[in-house]
Amino acid sequence: MKMKFATMAVTAMMAAAPAMADLVFPSLSYRTGPYAAGGIPFADGYADYFTLLNERDGGIGGVPTRLLECETGYNTAKGVECYESTKGEGALVYQPLSTGITYQLIPKVTADGIPLHTMGYGRTSAANGEVFSNVFNYPSNYWDGASGAINYLLESNGGDISGKKIALVYHNSAYGKEPIRTLEELQKKHGYELTLLPVDHPGQEQKSQWLQIRRERPDFVVMWGWGVMNQVAIQEASNIRFPMENFIGVWWSGAEHDVLPAGDKANGYKAVTFHNVGRDFPVFDDIQKYVVDTGKAAGAGDQIGNVLYNRGMYAAMLAAEAAKTAQEMHGTAEITPAMMRDGMEALVIDEAKMTALGMPNFGPSFNVSCENHGGPGLVGMTQWDAANQTWSMISDFKETDGEVIGALVAEDSASYAAENNIEAGCK
Repeated sequence: MKMKFATMAVTAMMAAAPAMADLVFPSLSYRTGPYAAGGIPFADGYADYFTLLNERDGGIGGVPTRLLECETGYNTAKGVECYESTKGEGALVYQPLSTGITYQLIPKVTADGIPLHTMGYGRTSAANGEVFSNVFNYPSNYWDGASGAINYLLESNGGDISGKKIALVYHNSAYGKEPIRTLEELQKKHGYELTLLPVDHPGQEQKSQWLQIRRERPDFVVMWGWGVMNQVAIQEASNIRFPMENFIGVWWSGAEHDVLPAGDKANGYKAVTFHNVGRDFPVFDDIQKYVVDTGKAAGAGDQIGNVLYNRGMYAAMLAAEAAKTAQEMHGTAEITPAMMRDGMEALVIDEAKMTALGMPNFGPSFNVSCENHGGPGLVGMTQWDAANQTWSMISDFKETDGEVIGALVAEDSASYAAENNIEAGCK
């Protein structure tokens, strides 16, 4: 009888105890507007991973996650409005999926003490954590992408591309201009000729750029595009019979919807990447079982394994692992944004952890530190197989030119620190 009363007392105490607060993860999505084709699968992958954690694991460290999705339409002003309207709900980390929004949020998150993760986009020099205390862009950044493309060309051409002609077709925005300085520095080092061809938003009109390419006949074309610009560029390249195997896009120009409109003509097109492709990973079986089959998927459940769904899921996984790290560091499951920042700065992702998460070789191994918020910058290469309508990894994740990129990061971050009266250093 005493045992029965004791059990009833414990049950009553548990019922009376306040429930743990949710771990809040905002999603600044764009399911509408000119870039919705890329925004939708990313948002679905991001949401579905957090749903998986809730349904399979009971959240993170026993605390449920709560996704706050706010539609930006890829509009900078709307993105800032989304940030301001959600930051007070305990938001742990923002991932705006937009370089324009990122630039506006950097000073805001720093003042508010909330971390910002711009995985593979944003301000590249934010890799310097001594200046950008609350901004992270691991595992790779735009300058890594530019260097990765050049390194691939070097490997494919016996280590020598001196005298070769490379054209950069880029979105005429802060995003599209990011690789220019890196490519110019690498030009000095490797002796290739560089032609810059901007394309205005949204990118549907590119006739003059591709006529110039047909006239000047560059050996290789590198593309920094997004949205319909990618589809148009690949179609225009096929129209002038530019060899697809010599056409390399950044990771935002290498998804299924970029190549499918061109049909067989897109075969052989390449894109750099910082994560793996396809759905042959155990984590997707769990998402199918716990999320899709139970009717809890953010979308129709038909995007699993597609490039941008994978990227959204990968971004959510990195956020969840940083939250776990923060919980362990601070000895509490109910972490604050400041604790989340600490977890992101101490994050360790290795192959053993990736395998345990059902994602073996899904991305590169890396450590984050105060000095380095960007990771090692390892970049792989993917290629499109039009016959099977699949992307494949055709190289491992490899080092980029740390000497060139490191110098550029140091220079740009020092300039930012001077302009904004920031005293650089680790706290």
